[in-house]
Amino acid sequence: MALTDRVVTMRPAGELRRIWRPRLTLRSREALAGYVSILPWMLGFVVFSVGPIAFSFVLMFMKWEIITPPQWAGLDNFRRLLADPLVPKSLWNTLFYTVLAVPLNLVAALFAAVMLNVGVKGTNVYRALIYLPSQMPAVASSILWFFIFSPTYGLANGILGWLGIPPQKWLWDTNLVKPSLVLMAIWGLGNAMIIFLAGLQGIPEALYEAAMIDGAGTWRLFIHITLPMLSPSIFFNLTMGIIGSFQVFTNVFMMTSGGPGNASLMLVLYIYRNAFVFFRMGYASLLAWVLFAIVLVVTAIQLRVSRMWVYYEGEVR
Repeated sequence: MALTDRVVTMRPAGELRRIWRPRLTLRSREALAGYVSILPWMLGFVVFSVGPIAFSFVLMFMKWEIITPPQWAGLDNFRRLLADPLVPKSLWNTLFYTVLAVPLNLVAALFAAVMLNVGVKGTNVYRALIYLPSQMPAVASSILWFFIFSPTYGLANGILGWLGIPPQKWLWDTNLVKPSLVLMAIWGLGNAMIIFLAGLQGIPEALYEAAMIDGAGTWRLFIHITLPMLSPSIFFNLTMGIIGSFQVFTNVFMMTSGGPGNASLMLVLYIYRNAFVFFRMGYASLLAWVLFAIVLVVTAIQLRVSRMWVYYEGEVR
């Protein structure tokens, strides 16, 4: 057939678009809808988290006083870090606080959870009363405890006087300032208590019944059933407690400002001083990365050691 004999049919533009439009599967449409839904969060995460983190890494090698342009400083901030006597001081204070506050908080929260797990009258009221302090704003809690530890009219010295113990200086004593902050940390045990309470209510009653048939007492039930079955909750609270204790800032800033004599100078407070008091943003960024490395190493060690004592239901060892 000759070329002139061919019939060329033209399709409407709308029909062509329908022909070439890609067809998405149900899974693809669901994935696309999910990505669109999390897009605002992803943008905020990149702009307000990933961006500042990357910028702080670059700032480690810079000298920047905020009001002046950044200048390349090479390893000057690292040399300052090695020669700064307040870095080991703040690290020691933070470690001291962590070693005391985290175990005591865990023990107190576990004890409260075990007591509140017993079905007695008014349990919900007691749970609320113990949980509420952990939801109190940090600034308000700091102001409250500042008055409690007042050496002249504070409640703490009032209780000591009632027990026949002489009054103490508390926050104004270099030996008592960190234990005072630990006491305040124990007061906010509500979050850990809720986690323990949920873990306790998830332990099967059949385990206790079988052990009691074999003659196990209350202590053996707690040691051989409650603690092993509660080990995932203990591990979670331990990990979050250590991370939180390394980042303690608000109560120290409000109550002591690192005093007296830098006895309560924590690492995060020292980072804040260098960044927003002395305007050494490069050095503050380096200290922040040091804190990140410490928390990362401690958390990795916890994850490694947890294999030896954390037991999950249904896990085969």
